[in-house]
Amino acid sequence: MDDAVLIGRVARGDVPAFESLYRRYGPRVRRFLEQRTRRPHLIDEILNDTMLVIWRSAGTFKVKSAVSTWILGIAWRRGLKAIARADRSNALDPDECAGPANLEEHVFRNELRAQLEHALESLSPEQRTVVVLTYFEGYSCREIAGIVGCPVDTVKTRMFHARRRLKALLTDRKEHEA
Repeated sequence: MDDAVLIGRVARGDVPAFESLYRRYGPRVRRFLEQRTRRPHLIDEILNDTMLVIWRSAGTFKVKSAVSTWILGIAWRRGLKAIARADRSNALDPDECAGPANLEEHVFRNELRAQLEHALESLSPEQRTVVVLTYFEGYSCREIAGIVGCPVDTVKTRMFHARRRLKALLTDRKEHEA
């Protein structure tokens, strides 16, 4: 079933349509949030908030954009709010208390992936989001602008600076290893 038709059915209160939408987009939104927030303990909360907003606001969807753009835009905004709440409450990030299981996981990671993740983490949240949406999710600059709520030229500028920073970081790490 087409995404726009599915959203239309959700707008009319069709629970099976919403369940279908959740199955279709839940994993994608989860990956987006994991890469965007870097706070695993918030992912389920943000995902559930996002889906609740979709359930309540499906009737406001404008067909001029893709359903995926609309959904990821909601996830982006819900994620920003959840991070702000967590920062205000000074919640302790479970990753800061890395135990033996986390240490084991890091030991077995692929070296290149670890370097790339480190480089991505050094980017600003805005730059990291543009990179993730482009290279991991396959969105165009125009679609990303719709998701994050900024002009297309701002997306391009963020990408330019992110690429330049990633190149410098990855080149620097390579030279240190040699």
